Amino acid sequence: MSISSHFFCFILLILAPFMSLQASPESKITYHNMPGVFENKMPFSSAVQVGHTLYISGTLGNIPGKNQLVAGGIEAQTRQTMESIKATAVRFGSSMSRVVKCTIFMADMGEWQAMNKIYVSYFEQLPARSAVAVSGLGLGARVEIDCIAIVDGNN
Repeated sequence: MSISSHFFCFILLILAPFMSLQASPESKITYHNMPGVFENKMPFSSAVQVGHTLYISGTLGNIPGKNQLVAGGIEAQTRQTMESIKATAVRFGSSMSRVVKCTIFMADMGEWQAMNKIYVSYFEQLPARSAVAVSGLGLGARVEIDCIAIVDGNN
């Protein structure tokens, strides 16, 4: 093979996943919203589904449908956050057992153990996870979590 043939094969290998995504009927994008999102004029979708993958937006521990955090600090906010994630996953065809990745944003990493105690109680098998400290979250929240889940009929 010539150098140009090797280069062409290399480019095809890199582009192949993207080419199949475009050609696949699974690449249909569906924007989902939980009740109350539009009423609160939130500038995002609750979740976006691409094929069998459900991307759940960053979720705070707010009272559902209101721009008010639940009382009780990090544990109560984490519990409400996880309940909201669970409700979103179930409503759009997935479940907590199908969550494969979460990202946790925390206002204070000193609250890690309290948050983690609640977080892990929502999973039989723990998904992949990242956690970062941030300088501020919406509504003054202590924690925000987003997740990626699988939707394939095997919830």
